[in-house]
Amino acid sequence: MSRVPAFLSAAEVEEHLRSSSLLIPPLETALANFSSGPEGGVMQPVRTVVPVTKHRGYLGVMPAYSAAEDALTTKLVTFYEDRGITSVVPSHQATVLLFEPSNGTLLAVMDGNVITAKRTAAVSAIATKFLKPPSSEVLCILGAGVQAYSHYEIFTEQFSFKEAEIFAELGEVIKGVKPAHCEKTTVFKSLGMAVEDTVAAKLIYDSWSSGK
Repeated sequence: MSRVPAFLSAAEVEEHLRSSSLLIPPLETALANFSSGPEGGVMQPVRTVVPVTKHRGYLGVMPAYSAAEDALTTKLVTFYEDRGITSVVPSHQATVLLFEPSNGTLLAVMDGNVITAKRTAAVSAIATKFLKPPSSEVLCILGAGVQAYSHYEIFTEQFSFKEAEIFAELGEVIKGVKPAHCEKTTVFKSLGMAVEDTVAAKLIYDSWSSGK
């Protein structure tokens, strides 16, 4: 009889991934492996996006396999344009499915919102480690959403700044209420790779399994 898949809620994902810094070593390896082509053992097709035109929404599918971790996952993420800050339902919702790669059995269903926030922040920290000027003294985060706080957490763990703050809503910069400080800013765009979710999900699942 097949084993019932584990279900890890947002709180359980947080419990087993208390710090985004735990993701930095495996994510660095995964990103290097991805850039190594087929020899790196990362299989990651272009994400599929299904429009839900009637409801102004989208379903994204992000599968990946990493040979280094022997981990197979897919992330399902929905985005609905009409969900504002006052909506009970968030505009973005994500779920990560982790499979046993040797036979395809579903091992776990995990909250993907926490995974996305923490792995994105970890990748930003990796980029910052390689790209930031040595003289950087101020951490300035534009925006005050979930990603802002996950980035603040890992950046203050990984780097020393004389000043660190969540600076402004992006809209305040657009309206001219707050300056953008372009001359002091390094801009890094993370496209969000499926293998990043794979690495995070495997780490969380291993932590969960070890406590059973």
